[in-house]
Amino acid sequence: MLKETIKNFVSRLFSTPRSGPERLPRDKHGIERRNVSRHAIKVCEVLQHEGFAAYIVGGAVRDLIVGLEPKDFDVATNATPNQVRALFRRARIIGKRFQLVHVVFGQEIIETSTFRAPASVEQDTDEHGRILRDNLFGTHEEDAARRDFTLNALYYDPVTEEVIDYHRGVQDLKKRIVRMIGDPETRYREDPVRMLRALRFAAKLNATIDPATREPILRMAPLIENVPSSRLFDEILKLLTCGHAMDCVRQLQAVGLDQGLLPLIEIIFKQEGGEQFVELALARTDARVRAGKTISPSFLFAALLWKLVNQRWQEICASGEHPAQALMQAADSVVEEQTRKLAIQRRFQADMREIWFMQARFERANPKTIWRMLEQPRFRAAVDFLQLRAEAREVDSVQAQWWMDLANADDATRAELIEAYQTESRGKPPAARRRRSTRRRRPASAPEA
Repeated sequence: MLKETIKNFVSRLFSTPRSGPERLPRDKHGIERRNVSRHAIKVCEVLQHEGFAAYIVGGAVRDLIVGLEPKDFDVATNATPNQVRALFRRARIIGKRFQLVHVVFGQEIIETSTFRAPASVEQDTDEHGRILRDNLFGTHEEDAARRDFTLNALYYDPVTEEVIDYHRGVQDLKKRIVRMIGDPETRYREDPVRMLRALRFAAKLNATIDPATREPILRMAPLIENVPSSRLFDEILKLLTCGHAMDCVRQLQAVGLDQGLLPLIEIIFKQEGGEQFVELALARTDARVRAGKTISPSFLFAALLWKLVNQRWQEICASGEHPAQALMQAADSVVEEQTRKLAIQRRFQADMREIWFMQARFERANPKTIWRMLEQPRFRAAVDFLQLRAEAREVDSVQAQWWMDLANADDATRAELIEAYQTESRGKPPAARRRRSTRRRRPASAPEA
């Protein structure tokens, strides 16, 4: 550990320009102040008025420079968490590993952190070198050195409209290069999640990973097993919702990180139509991200795991189990296998199951059950999922569209659609009705699995 710390220190010493940071004016970085959150500007202005340094930092600066709309805005300052909290009416200190302040403005939260010092031998780490606690405060220069990639070590002052750049991150950003600050191997040991972040930034920015930054990932991929599963879930969700989801999955496979995050993905891709289904689902997700629409993690993971669930459902049905019960068993087994590695939150698991279970109900719907299905919270998500299945040619697209029309209709139109559905079902040949059920009161199916 001491040897790695010394190696890390020397690497940082020589990677940090002795002449100090570049201070880039607006015509050099291109950030338009009107595109910056007014609440983030407010936090910086208040802190600077009180004599503190304060800058918008990290991903927001990176995205603004390349013309993307940031999802959120973070602030870095030399004020301590307690000093920050005292200046704002709605502010709270959070975090154990990293102590932060959330400054709340209505629906927007400005995450404000104190400048931190680089890793040291005094810090609490596990046996693999992963930092467990990191609340050592430092200088502005030290804070820049402890950030992961050069393109994230950028600070924007909304008062002077300058970008402060300690590690030539603007240059790397414009060249589309993802480059680690310091020794990559040591930095990955400090926090293995940085391997995932490197892949995500490369996909999101259409960038290449610097060879020295990429080389250790393949052999250090097993370290991802040491990261808490809840944090891994957050990171994989960021990967899948960055607007380039399939590229991220391919990169995970290329460096062997998929086994620690999506252990079933290889099996799913081997299923007939499995890879196509995942590509369709992720393409839809990417389209929603680019359109600025919300993403449902439940729907996303339901789509990723569906082919395996569907295969097991058919296998259990073939053994004579009732279809609804068979689907429950299939869903439970697949979710249990996946969550051994990736802690999909229970609320998302519940929604995933509801989306899947509704697929079986679509097959046996009658007017009475259709009205009950409309009351289910995940009905619309289940219909969207049925549309995805239709696009993958698992179900009849005409019938899937009928359910979508029903979901979009008002109550009066729904009543007409259901009445027409019932009339059409009664007009079908007896053999067609018996294929779904031997009971007269249950009409033929809508979509066919």
